Amino acid sequence: MNECYYDKRMDFFYNRSNTDTADEWTGTKLVIVLCVGTFFCLFIFFSNSLVIAAVIKNRKFHFPFYYLLANLAAADFFAGIAYVFLMFNTGPVSKTLTVNRWFLRQGLLDTSLTASLTNLLVIAVERHMSIMRMRIHSNLTKKRVTLLILFIWAIAIFMGAVPTLGWNCLCDISACSSLAPIYSRSYLIFWTVSNLVAFFIMVVVYLRIYVYVKRKTNILSPHTSGSISRRRTPMKLMKTVMTVLGAFVVCWTPGLVVLLLDGLNCTRCGVQHVKRWFLLLALLNSVMNPIIYSYKDEDMYSTMKKMICCFSQEKNPDRRPSRIPSTILSRSDPGSQYKEDSASQGTVCNQNSS
Repeated sequence: MNECYYDKRMDFFYNRSNTDTADEWTGTKLVIVLCVGTFFCLFIFFSNSLVIAAVIKNRKFHFPFYYLLANLAAADFFAGIAYVFLMFNTGPVSKTLTVNRWFLRQGLLDTSLTASLTNLLVIAVERHMSIMRMRIHSNLTKKRVTLLILFIWAIAIFMGAVPTLGWNCLCDISACSSLAPIYSRSYLIFWTVSNLVAFFIMVVVYLRIYVYVKRKTNILSPHTSGSISRRRTPMKLMKTVMTVLGAFVVCWTPGLVVLLLDGLNCTRCGVQHVKRWFLLLALLNSVMNPIIYSYKDEDMYSTMKKMICCFSQEKNPDRRPSRIPSTILSRSDPGSQYKEDSASQGTVCNQNSS
């Protein structure tokens, strides 16, 4: 019967895997990584909170697609928490961690990745339901969307907890990996391959939906009544979500490939030298998403800009513009409902402010 090492600290496993955690994380490199990581995390917290608040605030976003987009922002916010926890429990500190604390550190990262991946899969289903009926939004009820969001997080938490539940190498020390010294190499192979396959499937599905939408839009546009902006909305939403997917795949694939090579026990691949930079690349994905939302979606950009403007005015009462009655707002303006909401609270932000 194999001996188990539940009571050992992480230095025991790092020494066995020949992983140098001290020399790599000192001096200039450590300062650079921590400074960049801190800036990224602060931006992640602020920008993704803004996205979630925008979806809640603006009634134009009270549809399944935007609820799922807000949940993706919540997953990015969670990723920021995971990276903050990692920064305080990495480098020389890694060797002093208990097994359970190390499992928590890695579990948070795995959960954030799985939450984002599963959310993108659900968005693909929602977009497919809408596009096949040539609608801007699906007919999913709020109850179903809530259940889907709960399902996403249940899957994410379970996948993050799998190594803790038993799929590890604590009782089979010869099967331990190098990058994750108490993760079994078989688990790394399973986890990375399943994620890479999911990436491939999502890319194929989204490309098919995109081609279908583009073809249908070109065919129906000359024969469809209504505003040009309304006919283009399905394509705009698809471009937004495809850009998000592309950034997700680009930022996460290198790190997953490195983990796969480690799982395959590739001793000459130099995985230890690139691990921290690929981790920062994965962190960059959570930074990019809010920028993509605001750049690709004019309504999202406008709403976020108004919220920042209103917050700034609350901090500087002397600069606050006078109240204007909501009746002067044009009802024909697609964003009028949100403007009326702002006016009813006594605050209207200048759209043309820089």
